[in-house]
Amino acid sequence: MKEDFKLVRSYQYSSEAQIFCGKLESEGIEVYLRDNHIVDSNPIWSNAVGGVKLFVREEDFKKASEILSTVSQYSLDEKNDLIQCPNCGAEKVEMITSLRDTKSLVAFIFSLLFVLMPFYSKYRYQCDCCKTEF
Repeated sequence: MKEDFKLVRSYQYSSEAQIFCGKLESEGIEVYLRDNHIVDSNPIWSNAVGGVKLFVREEDFKKASEILSTVSQYSLDEKNDLIQCPNCGAEKVEMITSLRDTKSLVAFIFSLLFVLMPFYSKYRYQCDCCKTEF
């Protein structure tokens, strides 16, 4: 019997993939992760291998896509409400890593020189509509 799996989503880090993997498994869908060990051994390779890939059986693909689409891709505040952009009021805001200040830039360069993961970065939010960072 041939079992065919279909790619549902890709994630930059295995921790993200594990969260969505758990969500699908709680709904009774069998999940297969690929390239998670490569990304865990060196997260910088994530872009090179295309991230951690989440696969489901072909017959579960539609149901899995629907379940994952109910999970918001945008940032939430402490009350589980979508964060609003202070410039345009849109609720399509994502967390980003910013290297705009000197401390985070120095930490980034240091991590590149010594082949380490960046240990300091400043998280900010960016609106998908007007691209305002705050």
